[in-house]
Amino acid sequence: MKTYIVGGAVRDRLLGLPVADRDYVVVGATPEQMLAQGFQPVGKDFPVFLHPQTHAEYAMARTERKSGLGYKGFKVYAAPEVTLEEDLQRRDLTINAIAEDEAGVLVDPYGGQRDLAARVFRHVSEAFAEDPVRILRVARFAARFTDFSVAPETNALMRQMVDNGEVDALVPERVWQEVARGLMESQPSRMFQVLRDCGALARLFPEIDCLFGVPQPPQYHPEIDTGVHVMLVVDWAAQQKTSLAVRFAALMHDLGKGVTPPEFWPKHHGHEAKSVELVRALSERIRVPVECRELAIAVARDHGNVHRALELRAATVVELLERIDAFRRPERFGEMLQACECDFRGRPGYETRDYPPPTYLQQAFTVARGVDAGAVARLAAPDKIREAVFRARVSAVEIWRKQIS
Repeated sequence: MKTYIVGGAVRDRLLGLPVADRDYVVVGATPEQMLAQGFQPVGKDFPVFLHPQTHAEYAMARTERKSGLGYKGFKVYAAPEVTLEEDLQRRDLTINAIAEDEAGVLVDPYGGQRDLAARVFRHVSEAFAEDPVRILRVARFAARFTDFSVAPETNALMRQMVDNGEVDALVPERVWQEVARGLMESQPSRMFQVLRDCGALARLFPEIDCLFGVPQPPQYHPEIDTGVHVMLVVDWAAQQKTSLAVRFAALMHDLGKGVTPPEFWPKHHGHEAKSVELVRALSERIRVPVECRELAIAVARDHGNVHRALELRAATVVELLERIDAFRRPERFGEMLQACECDFRGRPGYETRDYPPPTYLQQAFTVARGVDAGAVARLAAPDKIREAVFRARVSAVEIWRKQIS
């Protein structure tokens, strides 16, 4: 019975990165032996145990054989005779197929250290093609390890998987899980570039894929291409260390431009309303959490109004604040302003330009929120309370605007 550290912990240590979690594989053991040593069984699909003291996960060495479509279509074989090399062979990438024994000696039968040095994502074996989640994982790794590239043969294999319909069998929750993790990496655009390169983006997110090649007015968008713009926006959001909800909203904000008829290019009148419809449909399809979906809808619908905030009438400003529920959810209002600023900054040359709308709207919100709604309500007829509060807020904002003009 021998124990090895495997996967990401070994990879990250060799890259000089912090190691958060350690995964262990046990070779030459039976479940009975693990139980006898106090390990707690937790695996449903294959034998995994928790260490009695550290609660780290220890998996018995295993092999896998494809038995159906999707990432759950496998038959797993775990037994004492399964070797470490056989266990490592079923892993996705060579850089994740390095093991380290208890003495610190590395076991690297598939050239993982070579590919770490070359900064290459390369599949371990043709068995990579049996699990479509691996396409998403490679894409997510590209967003994290920004100086790595996908080996040409691995990209070809991923494209073959797409052509064979494997990605169509992915369950929505797993797609969201991987994409959400990728959005939280340092350069999310690389995830979508990898998916696009192998054809998976068109199958999983056709709404995003069709943005590439769609022009925008060059006087407002020096990058011209809508897909390029959206990627710049998402990367800017990542650089600012924003929340997942803000990054998802950044990704979704211009979906409507992908359905503008070409004869109207480069203008996109009404793209906000179209974006809202597409965000709703996409969010439903991959089971996006409510807080991410709601912020993305708000940003898609009103990012143009935020950009034009200084030109809006006081009543329109208060309507905007009410529509995005700023008075009850000021934290989401703040996230919306963050996402809109990312949209503004995601254009070449706009990174350091003055962008007053967030400060202006925050000040307008403070003024409007300062209205004593309770006092206004006590003086109004029951069926006129909402209208009275609205008028009072508008009046407060108008007075403030005159003071600062």
